[in-house]
Amino acid sequence: MSKSKNYTYTIKNRIMQAVSEIPFGETISYSELARRVGLKGQERYVSTFLKQNPYLIAIPCHRVIRKNGDCGNYALGKSFKKYLIEREAFLTGRSK
Repeated sequence: MSKSKNYTYTIKNRIMQAVSEIPFGETISYSELARRVGLKGQERYVSTFLKQNPYLIAIPCHRVIRKNGDCGNYALGKSFKKYLIEREAFLTGRSK
């Protein structure tokens, strides 16, 4: 594996691990996720890896939202992402 591919693989693993650690019913922003994995200011770079997530529920990328509170995009559609976030919030007693 080339050095750049190995670096990309390592970054992807760090991003997916950090997403897996977001508690059920909570959300974080793309910028917060980037900060947590050492890529502060590179939210778009982080989001490109989330788009490649083949395990949408097991690695809950739906818990990552925009800084302004907007859901952002999701492989299964924005409305489904919003539903998942609201459902988790309801089940944990955090719904508004």
